[in-house]
Amino acid sequence: MKKILTLFLVSILLLTACSSKTKNGGAADSTKSTNEITVWTWDPNFNVKAMKIAEEFYKKENPNFKLKIIENAQKDVVQKLNTSLSSGTTKGLPNIVLIEDYSAQSFLKAYPDAFYDLSKYFKAEDFAEYKLASTSLNGKHYGLPFDTGVAGLYVRTDYLQKAGYTVDDLQGLDWNKYIEIGKKVKQATGKYMLALDPKDLGIIREMIQSSGSWYVKEDGVTLNLADNEPLKEAFKTYKEIVNAGISKPVSDWGQFISSFNSGAVASIPTGNWITASVKAEASQAGKWAVVPFPKQSGIPNSVNATNLGGSSWYVLNIPGKEKAAEFLAKTFGSNVEFYEALNKEIGAIGTYKPAANSEAYKAADEFFGGQKVTADFSKWMTEIPQVNYGAHTYVIEDILAVALQDYLKGKDLDKVLEDAQKQAEQQVK
Repeated sequence: MKKILTLFLVSILLLTACSSKTKNGGAADSTKSTNEITVWTWDPNFNVKAMKIAEEFYKKENPNFKLKIIENAQKDVVQKLNTSLSSGTTKGLPNIVLIEDYSAQSFLKAYPDAFYDLSKYFKAEDFAEYKLASTSLNGKHYGLPFDTGVAGLYVRTDYLQKAGYTVDDLQGLDWNKYIEIGKKVKQATGKYMLALDPKDLGIIREMIQSSGSWYVKEDGVTLNLADNEPLKEAFKTYKEIVNAGISKPVSDWGQFISSFNSGAVASIPTGNWITASVKAEASQAGKWAVVPFPKQSGIPNSVNATNLGGSSWYVLNIPGKEKAAEFLAKTFGSNVEFYEALNKEIGAIGTYKPAANSEAYKAADEFFGGQKVTADFSKWMTEIPQVNYGAHTYVIEDILAVALQDYLKGKDLDKVLEDAQKQAEQQVK
């Protein structure tokens, strides 16, 4: 009888073990009992390094922890994630994935059950407010905010001086004044004021967000092109820059970098992530400064602060999610010392507000003439207007890129944006 009972119990245990397998052939709770977490991200010199630094910090208290980082181009990360989630299978998915803020809402809305709620793992109020609209949905925080795309206006102080200006003259700048200065710089030095790629509307994004506006309304769904006053003003400013002859045309990233490394342009209105590329030309040390981003002319609520780019970390709702969330919480979610290391080692500026008071963030940068650049960017970050990017930024922008060229060729602005609105309504469902 005892022998029969023993065999019965063994059978029960075997059945229980077999039933714990997932439909994808993996143990349902296996990753919970291990310390290895998988991450998908891009950019080996920035995001990958940031994750490796995070691993080093976390292992101080969790020595058995292992991080497996799988690096792909950003577009490949997006494609792989879409493919897996749309197929309904979790096999092969990472525990953590980096998603650009412009694309986050498209994933959260298309796959509402695929991401793990991180609300209890970090204090949302500790992060820059403008980041939270893209990382949250229905009151829950699914993304842990990472880097900021806070923008500034990088300027060549030597070119400005030849045109009769100082850095102080560029405080509280609007785009009308910027164009006026650009004309004088071109006259005095022969240099362009900035580089523009007609295929890249990043500068339009920066302009409208400085006025708290976007391609969609606050609900993130209703298209906002035809009657969008900041967008109209941005188109007008863009055309005035081109007509003034102060912009250097470029057609790709390499030409953009070359435009300032070669000394061909006097300013760069873009995100702080360009700092490393500016400093790559060591011969220009001491010739650069960064001032607040120009606000829109004629838009009453526009401010001298805006954003371009930035990403956040998301945890997939699969086994191991608690361990992944805990790892993020103890590093990106709460560790000032960690953010100091990120800034020192890769020049990253996070959106974790307590880090702004650290010594590393207050350090002077001799390349920028002793300016406390990181501290300035951290201050501007808190002033960025919050907007809802919605789920279709790049689809809409493809339409607007064509519309902008039509406007530059003479088509009526109202008509241009009305037509863009109609086309977007047909394409974005």
